[in-house]
Amino acid sequence: MNEELEFILDTAKEAMNAAITHLEKELRTIRAGKATPSMLANVQIDYYGSQTPLSQVANVSTPDARTITIQPWEKNMLQEIEKAIMIANLGFNPMNNGDVIIINVPALTEERRRELAKQAKAETEHAKVGIRNARKEANNDIKKTDVSDDMKKISEADVQTLTDTFVKDIDEKLAVKEKEIMTV
Repeated sequence: MNEELEFILDTAKEAMNAAITHLEKELRTIRAGKATPSMLANVQIDYYGSQTPLSQVANVSTPDARTITIQPWEKNMLQEIEKAIMIANLGFNPMNNGDVIIINVPALTEERRRELAKQAKAETEHAKVGIRNARKEANNDIKKTDVSDDMKKISEADVQTLTDTFVKDIDEKLAVKEKEIMTV
């Protein structure tokens, strides 16, 4: 196969892998009933004037399936962390006992489970759009190459096979996440 066509396929594969990686990150932040430190992964703290991820200013742990504890490395950060969790609008009510912040993760209602499943589905749709955009770019690049029409058709078929593989992977990830969310 032509080097240029291989490069186009590799570029498309990288873009599709990036879409999958982003999807996995987004799905991790959707809670499925069990407390995990990754639920707070997107929380940014105003740490001496700069926005800093929570994990860089405190230890985040889960002593049990319904509780998240946050122990800041500096006691004066307790209020800032509490404020940042409220601003993040995650639906949590942090409690500050002077040493640590405790978050009790409420059990999910059926309605909330459906909302989270819809959110997961929306994230997978975003990932699919990313994959389709990568396919479109690759096909456009293939059309611009100076190779025979047969080589272009073969390359376009390879791009479509790649796309189908990644879309199937996304659908499997969604099925796993929906099952996790809907399990009581």
